[in-house]
Amino acid sequence: MHMGKHSKRFISQKALVDRSKQYSVDEAVALLKQTGQAKVNSAVELHAHLGLDPKQSSQQVRTTVKLAHGTGKKIRLAAIVSEGLVKEALAVGATEAGAEELINKIKSTEQTPYDIIVAGSDMMSKLVPIAKILGTRGLMPSPKSETVSPNPVKTITELLGGKISFKSDESSNVHLLIGRVGFEDTQLKENIEGAIEAIKKAKPDETKGTYFQSCYVCTAMGPSIRIRV
Repeated sequence: MHMGKHSKRFISQKALVDRSKQYSVDEAVALLKQTGQAKVNSAVELHAHLGLDPKQSSQQVRTTVKLAHGTGKKIRLAAIVSEGLVKEALAVGATEAGAEELINKIKSTEQTPYDIIVAGSDMMSKLVPIAKILGTRGLMPSPKSETVSPNPVKTITELLGGKISFKSDESSNVHLLIGRVGFEDTQLKENIEGAIEAIKKAKPDETKGTYFQSCYVCTAMGPSIRIRV
């Protein structure tokens, strides 16, 4: 695969980062500020490689974390709830909410312009007609991702308030959006530390050896900065 040349800006940013060093979170935040694009308020990401055996289902990480300061991203959330909860769901920030009419809309248009879909527990049996559409797009509400709830209004409030779900992939990596370069230093630090703590708590009992193989933070278009865990 042909790789395009890095820009002069990226090369100058990369020179700021010592690839042989593991930085403290404070040092990493300072570097994120130097290597991020303030004009576009670049996203800040955390990437960790974990000592898991991805072939073992018992060694997969799947959990949630409540980021103290959110991700900085506006979340498009649809709520499939009973008629009596539609107004409440919209009032706490759902982009769209409905019962059977929303299910029918998704079925007929096959359009899902959402980042997350939350469903009330009582609505799950009614999602069968759109299960394939949602499933192939990673939008099917699930207890594992905490997007199915007997109290969907509370769930919506939590998700829009900075609660995110994440899981390890087939290479035993986890990837999280943890903020924006325009956040205050303390906000980025607290979000990074909160994400690391959540990954630590999710360590499967069967895991042997070093759990955190490596952990990096970076801005969307900036170089990776390795941090001590």
